[in-house]
Amino acid sequence: MKIRRPRLPRTRQGQRRLVQTVMAGCVLALLPATWLYVSTADRLRTTADAPRAEVAVVFGAGLWNGEPSPYLAHRLDAAAKLYRAGRVEVVLVTGDNSRKDYDEPDAMRAYLTQHGVPGDRIVSDYAGFDTWDSCVRARKIFGVDRAVLVSQGFHIRRAVALCRAAGVDSYGVGVDAKHDVTWYYGGTREVFAAGKAVLDAVFHPDPTFLGPREQGVTKALARARG
Repeated sequence: MKIRRPRLPRTRQGQRRLVQTVMAGCVLALLPATWLYVSTADRLRTTADAPRAEVAVVFGAGLWNGEPSPYLAHRLDAAAKLYRAGRVEVVLVTGDNSRKDYDEPDAMRAYLTQHGVPGDRIVSDYAGFDTWDSCVRARKIFGVDRAVLVSQGFHIRRAVALCRAAGVDSYGVGVDAKHDVTWYYGGTREVFAAGKAVLDAVFHPDPTFLGPREQGVTKALARARG
């Protein structure tokens, strides 16, 4: 069975219309990414100038043999630095624990305690299956209304935009990362993820798992001030 090649328009008018269609498609594809950039332009900080907040939220980024991946370790290092500098009082680690043999939050907790963050200042969200879920759960389950978010630079704008849409007054710390294959993959993925982010921000879908309200953040803050 022969596959016919698509025929390009032969007339100048047809070719012009094809070019216009392609250009319009490119513009539409980039609109969500443009929204992310514009809406978070004044919300990005470094660990040195991040605003003081009660809570830092660290998003999961994969495990290697049960330990935080290098990308996740960099996020946790930044969160530990924020805690040691007194810019945050509690760290909320949010990640995937959808199966017994994969537990991002516990691995994140263990790493933070090894780097100077007391265990009773760390709160775990085991159902942060994606960025939107983590943001909604931070607000609705853990009662977080203001936070410093920690992630890689290619992801932090989406995290800030979605958490703000979920009702969390957010600032983002974008962690530097080596421009390796993972970095380029993450950056490319964000172009496509921006479209879903717009839909999440507009329609506010329920997260994969919501569940009852938890007092982990409230109790951790009480211990920090007690």
